[in-house]
Amino acid sequence: MIETDLVVRYAETDKMGIVHHSNYFIWFEVGRTELIKKAGISYSEIENNLGVYLPLISCGCDFKKPCFYEDRLKIRTKIYNLTRSRIKFYYEVLKEGIVCATGYTEHAFVDRSFKPINLEKKNKELFGLFQKLFEEDISK
Repeated sequence: MIETDLVVRYAETDKMGIVHHSNYFIWFEVGRTELIKKAGISYSEIENNLGVYLPLISCGCDFKKPCFYEDRLKIRTKIYNLTRSRIKFYYEVLKEGIVCATGYTEHAFVDRSFKPINLEKKNKELFGLFQKLFEEDISK
């Protein structure tokens, strides 16, 4: 699991003064990117050097408490499930230790032509990096 700190920007709020729901998925991407960096590789390296893409195939978010302009937030991100063809991330958005939202994104592993791949066969090392992060989180 990784924690990423964010401060809500004015542009992320709506007419009611609360964070617009679409921004949570942007924050999830920030957390996911940082988690992948924790594995020792960047998203751009995965795509450009390894030819592996992770298109979004499913997502969801449950909103529990509103967030407002200038709130200081933590985005907790972990791998929730990992198979040879898919990876699912879980997220929590916290304000002062209180969970404001939870969510997930599920991604397929595909090649440059967007053909689904078995990541363990295509790139055993990358699959191993994801597996290590996943095992760290389930052991806690």
